Amino acid sequence: PTSDLRLPPSQPVAPPDENPNKHWLYLLPTSNGLARKHICQQLMFCIIIWCYIYVYRNSDALNPEFLVLAHHVVVKIQGVVVNKQMSLQEIVGQLRDGMTIGIGGWGPRRKPMALIRAILNSDLKDLTIVAYGGADVGMLCAAGKVRKLVFAFVSLDFIPLEPYFREARQSGSLEVMEIDEGMMLLGLRAAAWGCPFIPTKIGLGTDVIKFNPDIKVIDSPYDEKEWVAMPALKLDVALVHVDRADVRGVCQIKAPDHHMDDWFVRAADKTYVTCEEIVGAEAFADPAEARLVFWERNFTTGVAAVPGGAHPSSCSPNYGFDIPHFQEYNASAKEGGFAAYFDKYIKDSSEEEYQAKVGGLDAIRKLPQPVY
Repeated sequence: PTSDLRLPPSQPVAPPDENPNKHWLYLLPTSNGLARKHICQQLMFCIIIWCYIYVYRNSDALNPEFLVLAHHVVVKIQGVVVNKQMSLQEIVGQLRDGMTIGIGGWGPRRKPMALIRAILNSDLKDLTIVAYGGADVGMLCAAGKVRKLVFAFVSLDFIPLEPYFREARQSGSLEVMEIDEGMMLLGLRAAAWGCPFIPTKIGLGTDVIKFNPDIKVIDSPYDEKEWVAMPALKLDVALVHVDRADVRGVCQIKAPDHHMDDWFVRAADKTYVTCEEIVGAEAFADPAEARLVFWERNFTTGVAAVPGGAHPSSCSPNYGFDIPHFQEYNASAKEGGFAAYFDKYIKDSSEEEYQAKVGGLDAIRKLPQPVY
């Protein structure tokens, strides 16, 4: 009974010299950080008491010793910092055959290539890949990792058609959903919003509908018009590369365009991120820095610090894409095939060994930004 409840004496919720803003309850809409922390601690305290009542509901009164213990447990919990750091191998170890994996970036820009290389060195297979593709898609296709590909394009920009994607497409070895760039965005948004589809005019009167029987045309309930019902592109996992992140999973992209990475993240059950640099949480306190964070940290499942991990794609403003390396990669399609490229750069190599083979991290960071 609540009439028998005896709370312990009030205790300070934070030392005077502690920065209250570092706690997750800083998001609570109260006037100051200390008040937020107090409110959240009391909420957690109430949850613990509720659990105690549920288990010992036949008791006439709560044990005061338990209340004191619960209060101290709550205070300790607030001091725990979530750490989502993982290695590349640990991330790949979370992936399974047959998964639908979305890959962030755009063509030769900010692709999580270190993770792609780790997948190439794994036994994963039968993957469904969703991407605005570049060498990530080409390499996975060449290695026989892909069962189905959902794509709007697969290009290296100055090399218009990715060479190993071309081979896979021409051989008919892939199941594909080839759609417009905007349709893919709507598919990701539908998944993020929990909708089965989003209606659009995109694709009406085109062969996109003819060659994608899973995409339906529906009648509007409000007028006589038809709409394409772009289905949700639900992802098991999203893989993205960012500029900076902290151990809690806050991620920052400083490039002029973050592309569709935030929608890949929101459309996925889990998201694994590689970054150029791990920084402290205080790095995002400045509003100018915080505005370059495009999704909430609870969407980030794991983060790995891999400087240079987007190579040979770019990671603006840190480095551009490696044109000579892409030219060598493109030429390998006619001179030895993917096996020769894979054996030279990727096979059984750690990320550090790979980067050493392409000139090292310093050389990657000196790659010039593309000029259009």
